[in-house]
Amino acid sequence: MNIRNIRECDYFRAADGTLLCELLHPDNEGLDMGFSLAHAILRRGEASKPHRLRESVEVYYIMEGEATMHIDDESFTVKEGDAIHIPSGAVQYIENTGKSELSFLCIVSPPWRRDYEDVLEDLSVKKQINP
Repeated sequence: MNIRNIRECDYFRAADGTLLCELLHPDNEGLDMGFSLAHAILRRGEASKPHRLRESVEVYYIMEGEATMHIDDESFTVKEGDAIHIPSGAVQYIENTGKSELSFLCIVSPPWRRDYEDVLEDLSVKKQINP
């Protein structure tokens, strides 16, 4: 059995700009599971960098705060309690547009791998790399 607590997690600044804590990842814990689970934080006014996961589907579950979620050419408001499906290969980023910290879970299947992620510095690149 493996139990991890968000309050006891070591956070780091991920390549997409979020503060991230890997709660459960099969490569780190030797777990037999087909997904990874992370907790992400964006402070008020922060946004993640546009990025895409080439090989994985992702779900964000908003635990606290309000944001604008961008997936390819669509944008919509998300808030506490919302679950967002992000298709494999979609260019995505999230902006904390609320008055407090944005806290959300990231569920990635198959599990997140650095080699499968493209982080974009410039949104104009998005059109060039989309399949």
